Amino acid sequence: MRFVAFKFAYLGWNYNGLALQLEPTPLPTVEEVFLKALAKVKLIKEPIEEVKFSRCGRTDKGVSAMNQVISINVRSNITLENQSNPEFDDSEIDYISVLNANLPSDIKVHSICLRPPPDFDARFSCLSRHYRYIFRKQDLDIELMNQGAKLYQGIHDFRNFCKLDGSKQITNFVREIYQSQIIHLHQDYYCFDLKGSAFLWHQVRCMVAILFTIGQSLESPSIITDLMDTNKFPTKPQYEMAHDIPLVLYDCEFPSMEWKSTDDEYRLHRVIQGFTRMQYDLQLKTQMSQIMEDTLFKNQDPTTTTTKILKTMNNGDGVGRSYNKYMPISERERTESYEVLNLRWMEKKGYRRGQEKLNKE
Repeated sequence: MRFVAFKFAYLGWNYNGLALQLEPTPLPTVEEVFLKALAKVKLIKEPIEEVKFSRCGRTDKGVSAMNQVISINVRSNITLENQSNPEFDDSEIDYISVLNANLPSDIKVHSICLRPPPDFDARFSCLSRHYRYIFRKQDLDIELMNQGAKLYQGIHDFRNFCKLDGSKQITNFVREIYQSQIIHLHQDYYCFDLKGSAFLWHQVRCMVAILFTIGQSLESPSIITDLMDTNKFPTKPQYEMAHDIPLVLYDCEFPSMEWKSTDDEYRLHRVIQGFTRMQYDLQLKTQMSQIMEDTLFKNQDPTTTTTKILKTMNNGDGVGRSYNKYMPISERERTESYEVLNLRWMEKKGYRRGQEKLNKE
């Protein structure tokens, strides 16, 4: 066996998130597909607990990644003694090519580290996580959004920018943001560029949702400072988080590591062909939907017709949510505190354990 780290990319809209689940899911998870590929080519043996498996950043349903990292023990062609010597690398299994030949076009490995640092763990060795959230400008004021984005930088309490879950029993919501800005990509597409030490559940999508309200001049940038003040907002006001598809785990930073790609040009060409085919298919579907739009709305402009009737709140899905009158964040109902949610979950857990004990008796 050999301990390695894989760096891979995936498009998340066909998957039920990254992490392998114990219960059946409506869609497969990325790890489920990845681990099945490893098992199929006999690089790992089940159960997964015995292969020293760790992931860097857990992404939710619909979310993509460009540089996700997992560390794992895999089968090797060379002895443990020779694994530390780069001269024997050419004798090793071409892990990238073997895996990519058994992975779908929307999940591909692009780098491997054959000699991770001692005690390396994909989750705990990560120094920072870099996210990007892509959106169209539409009616958004980019300058205002950038003013708001800058306020996220630094060490803050983000309890009002996440989804609370009693099962996680989290009590510390302080996180450090190293970089937060709006940058232009191309044409009318921009992205929220965010780098931090670690993130809470749905934190990025909540941060984006507030930025959209600022970009539409529904809130001022100061709402971000207010929401990070737990004296003003001890609990989270109710608001919808941004759409999942535009979010991507763009990069993960680790201590200095030697990453390498495959040297097999033929297999790399096959990967490129598969990706080109998938990309062309998506472009064709875009053109087909454009033809359908032209057919359905040939006598009117669908982008202006609905806006004359309804006001819409941008949520990143291209359409938004309609509303009659905007209710400021500060006036909305609040969710329960994390203390209440944590306690309720623990009480239910204790009740379940008690019932299980009675059933056994």
